[in-house]
Amino acid sequence: MIDTRTLIWQDSTLIEQAPIAAQLWLDDSASLTAKLKQQFADFSLRVLSQQQEKPHAHEACEIGTDHICTVREVELLGNGKVVVFARSVIPITNDTQEILSIGSKPLGEVLFNDSNIKRGALQITQIDDIWGRRSTFTIGNTKLLVSEFFTQALYA
Repeated sequence: MIDTRTLIWQDSTLIEQAPIAAQLWLDDSASLTAKLKQQFADFSLRVLSQQQEKPHAHEACEIGTDHICTVREVELLGNGKVVVFARSVIPITNDTQEILSIGSKPLGEVLFNDSNIKRGALQITQIDDIWGRRSTFTIGNTKLLVSEFFTQALYA
């Protein structure tokens, strides 16, 4: 859906350039999954892929490793339309074993329901009319990276 290899990420001040409706999604520190479930009567998640591969160079810089990770790509659907594309890069460590076995469950349900998991600063990107954000989450000694891309079907 989105070529994530060569994206340029900036600090969260880029949010100010996004449409107001998109800003409400980009600049929200709560669980995206919970917010989408409130917004859409029919919310679902489609796992596109979950495989072991090396992270892109810009992702490896964020999580501190270029070793093989589990890369999970999903679409979040609201009322049958793709509203968010998400890519998560999860190093394979003892800290991440529970997350790596979530199957079709939204990752946000795990990350935001554990007070020991700490979220890092937001970074923002834009690809045409799609706005994206990403941040790291620290579990024990392991950092994982979650990137979320908001389609116009969500905020237009």
